[in-house]
Amino acid sequence: MKQDYYEILGVSKTATEAEIKSAYRGLAKKYHPDLNPDNPEAELKFKEISEAYEVLMNPDKRAAYDRYGHAAFEGGQGGFGGGFGGFEAADLSDLFEDVFSSFMGGGRRYDPTAPRKGSDMRYNLSITMEEAFSGVTKSITIPTHVKCSECDGKGSSDGSEPEVCHTCKGKGKVRRQQGFFAVETVCTECGGSGKTIKNPCKKCFGKGIEETEKTFEVKIPAGADNGTRMRLAGEGDIGVNGGENGDLYIFVYVEDSKVFEREGNDLYCKEPISIVTAALGGEIEVPSLDKEHVTLKIPKGTQHGTRLKVKGKGMPFLNGGGKRGDLYVDVSVQIPTSINSKQEELLREFEKEGANHTPGIGEFFKKVKDFLGG
Repeated sequence: MKQDYYEILGVSKTATEAEIKSAYRGLAKKYHPDLNPDNPEAELKFKEISEAYEVLMNPDKRAAYDRYGHAAFEGGQGGFGGGFGGFEAADLSDLFEDVFSSFMGGGRRYDPTAPRKGSDMRYNLSITMEEAFSGVTKSITIPTHVKCSECDGKGSSDGSEPEVCHTCKGKGKVRRQQGFFAVETVCTECGGSGKTIKNPCKKCFGKGIEETEKTFEVKIPAGADNGTRMRLAGEGDIGVNGGENGDLYIFVYVEDSKVFEREGNDLYCKEPISIVTAALGGEIEVPSLDKEHVTLKIPKGTQHGTRLKVKGKGMPFLNGGGKRGDLYVDVSVQIPTSINSKQEELLREFEKEGANHTPGIGEFFKKVKDFLGG
């Protein structure tokens, strides 16, 4: 037995057309197939409420239903023609807008005249490692949009206010409907603004904005690294319909250094030393970004590739109150490529002393001897 149409929509038999329409819209949004994929029960429910709505919104069909019930439409007396024949275009338009705004995660209708924030802008700024160490102020110039100086942003040459677009009636979009389906596009007459201008400004062609350039002095703090970001509020693109301007974001990129490598706040460099300094020990001078004199002590017997640390001589911490990372020096022992006869004689004599002076070589030969079985 078919359920009563009034019960399906949840309204009384004395409900007005507005009450019936409101009840239907709420239920249609809840059970629409697009919002309930792979749910046959929701699809069946949607068909039931659509059928009930078609009958109760038609005065003649409603009168027949109130008198005879479901029997009024049995036996070919006024079938439903597919279930959607009684819908008005306006009803479908409103329903589609509600359904698809919900489906896309929105709950508000698009208003082309509402104030909107301008677009945020991005500027990539390259600096040297020396500038990142000490901090630097850079001058940058960016292209942007501002209110047209000729028409003061109104877009008209005579100062008149824009008129409501006659094509989209101020909605900024037009809907083309074919059967149950509808396609919505931006209005080509007004470009989606919902307004048209009779006498466009000759400078901005009715847009109300003009292109220009802005120059800023940007202060980069000491310790800045790749990806350090700074925000200049309100310095982005101009807002729409009186909305606030967007923001300008400065992204810092630090160029590679010929001397140092950077990891966080620590610096790394390579420093060559002679075999004499490596063997006997001593002191060498190493580079520093602060240009101060830095002396590094080389212990006796320092091996090639040894890493030594100079505390507090790395990069400053960003907003770290003077705190700095460390400097690491990788020692590279340099082998002479040309020696005289006396130097060669001394080296030969040194070699005769045995492998005890070169523990690495002694350990290597011991492993070979053990491998060969003594």
